Amino acid sequence: MPASEAGTGQAGPLREHVAQFLDSRRRENVSGNTLRAYAADLRQFLDYAGRAGGNFDLLLLRGWLADLYEQKLSPVSLRRKLAALRSFLKYLVREGVIPANTARLLATPKAPRKLPRVMTAEQANSLLDAIPTRQERPQLARDIALLELLYGSGVRVSELVGLNLEDIDFAEHWLRVSGKGRKQRQVPFPSKAAAALERYLQQRKPLPGEKAVFLNHRGSRLSDRSVRSIAKHYATLLAGDSSIHPHSFRHAYATHLLSDGADLRSIQELLGHARLSTTQQYTKVSLEDLMRVYDKSHPKA
Repeated sequence: MPASEAGTGQAGPLREHVAQFLDSRRRENVSGNTLRAYAADLRQFLDYAGRAGGNFDLLLLRGWLADLYEQKLSPVSLRRKLAALRSFLKYLVREGVIPANTARLLATPKAPRKLPRVMTAEQANSLLDAIPTRQERPQLARDIALLELLYGSGVRVSELVGLNLEDIDFAEHWLRVSGKGRKQRQVPFPSKAAAALERYLQQRKPLPGEKAVFLNHRGSRLSDRSVRSIAKHYATLLAGDSSIHPHSFRHAYATHLLSDGADLRSIQELLGHARLSTTQQYTKVSLEDLMRVYDKSHPKA
């Protein structure tokens, strides 16, 4: 659809651009979960636009947002759908399909600030130390290595499954990871994770030419969904907590670094956060922990 048609903005011709948009985000190393959410949210928006008809303008977008409010979606869901639409329209502007990203004019719904629930250092280490006892697991060495690396380096699950063999420097204990927007950074990993990785790599059985570090039972790259399933399995079995997921180890990594004196700028760089404000959420978690200790221990609390 040429830019001259942007005033009419029919939803139908835009559908063919969704797959191209998703392919472009996939090339930017966006996670599989995010891509699935984009696809569902954009399909829902274009269905609404098809029913509403009219011009593809701010009035249509406000009607769509009002329709979402009437469905009583949570502010978090509303923000996610709006972010997906903004990202898609930004892509369409860049491709010359539409002249302007009118979704930028929509007010972002406010969401309550929820602090992440964080394992204590004792809880994280107890869970990891108990995993080697599960001898019945067919790929125990792999599971230990990936969970030790999640907690020991604080990488995202998408960064973990994206690791290739050449990304590991065993001599200096560094990982080269590709984060959001395909931005690369160097992340250190501890000796315990290094030992677990070396044990696993001795047993690793890849398909011909497969460079991924972590493999599934077929010998190809492990998916982020599989890592979530692995983390949930051990957390449920050994800690009785099915809410623990791969990102829980990232939260624990950052919070424990901060509690032990690491500065925010260093943690921001290690986590690959674009904005310091994202990293600052961990100061609130640490302050809450401090207040709990104070309330429990001080005689006048």
